[in-house]
Amino acid sequence: MTNRITAAGPGLTLGALLLAMAAGACSDSSPTTPTPTPPASPTLAMIQAQIFDPSCTSCHTDVGRTPSAGLNLRAGAAFAGLVSVASPAQAGAVRVIPGNANNSYLVQKLEGAPGITGLRMPRSGPPFLTDAQVQLVRAWITAGALNN
Repeated sequence: MTNRITAAGPGLTLGALLLAMAAGACSDSSPTTPTPTPPASPTLAMIQAQIFDPSCTSCHTDVGRTPSAGLNLRAGAAFAGLVSVASPAQAGAVRVIPGNANNSYLVQKLEGAPGITGLRMPRSGPPFLTDAQVQLVRAWITAGALNN
């Protein structure tokens, strides 16, 4: 005697299995990994960690020296030295004008804009900050240059 499987038997079993798998895939109880939501706008803490600390504080620090241009960019001091503070090097310039990145002297120095006093920052460049890093600073200023 020969064991035979008819076409209807395995097909029906396979169809039931696929239907069960599809139903399980649509279930609300399936585990998912949430996607982290990036902040709506950059924070000063992000800029401090990603830009000021690695690229600026070797000169703009009060540790063992007077900060270059009187600007201390260490954590806890950067906000007070930047936001709504006149630049001593450029008459009429304000280091950071909340909501106005284009006219903020910090951005002009980072981009090496015509008419700045002294050199483009960071002074150790090139390489200078990447376009993405400058855009991060611009976005922070445009969002109001908050102390966050």
